[in-house]
Amino acid sequence: MPWTEITREQYRRDKLRYASDMTDGEWALIQRLLPRANKHGRPRKTDLRSVVEAVLYILSTGCQWRALPREFPPYSTVQGYFYAWRDTGRWQRIVRVLVWRARKKLGRTPKPTAAVIDSQSAPTTQAGGPRGYDAGKRIYGRKRHIVTDTNGLLLGVHVHPANVQDCHGAVPLLKKVRMQFPHLGHVFADRIYRGKQLLDALSDCGAWTIEIVERPQGVKGFQLLPRRWVVERTFAWFGRCRRLAKDFEAAANTEVAWLLVAHIRLLTRRLAVKNGV
Repeated sequence: MPWTEITREQYRRDKLRYASDMTDGEWALIQRLLPRANKHGRPRKTDLRSVVEAVLYILSTGCQWRALPREFPPYSTVQGYFYAWRDTGRWQRIVRVLVWRARKKLGRTPKPTAAVIDSQSAPTTQAGGPRGYDAGKRIYGRKRHIVTDTNGLLLGVHVHPANVQDCHGAVPLLKKVRMQFPHLGHVFADRIYRGKQLLDALSDCGAWTIEIVERPQGVKGFQLLPRRWVVERTFAWFGRCRRLAKDFEAAANTEVAWLLVAHIRLLTRRLAVKNGV
């Protein structure tokens, strides 16, 4: 990203041990959102900041768990925390709080009423798990289906085989988002979501308005489309993390967890800069 001379110093990470490490201001944003040590049993000896920074290192560099540098806790310990927070929904709760804070900083209401939906097909590896062939993109793997607000902040994510059509994959995603944001009812989408099929599938969870944003006729090549470019930018943010270059995971919910961590990485950096810490 072409930083200006004024903002370049705000984003420099040369003084950190690794560029993926968190500053004190970034750590303060999520420290209280992590589980506290149990009062009973063996005292916790692992520093949770080291665990989070180890997860961010893997996310940023794309290295294997076993290739984690020795400065971090043992990879099996980091794995244990990562999967435990995946299964308990810890990553999702952190994203929800940070999105609320980011919307507040932007002068928006905490609860969005409009959103943007789209999907991205990603190839998988020999790790296994559910997968399929996306004939349109000619990719054998999974789809990352996301819903963002009109600022590109993540509201919901669902990972499913790539052979599932977008209008079908959007149903469980939008139902989950509606449970978290009851006032959300207007969704901007591309033409693959057009028709009554999606609206009929969502009829049991309230009224929806799906606004199709189509390309102008006769235009070839890249075209910046209103509203839809926001969700494409969110996918571009994910592309900065090498772990997300492919879907390396055997389980779809693990890929969801990595997408959430990638958004936590973005939000903590953005909020810390805005707070001047």
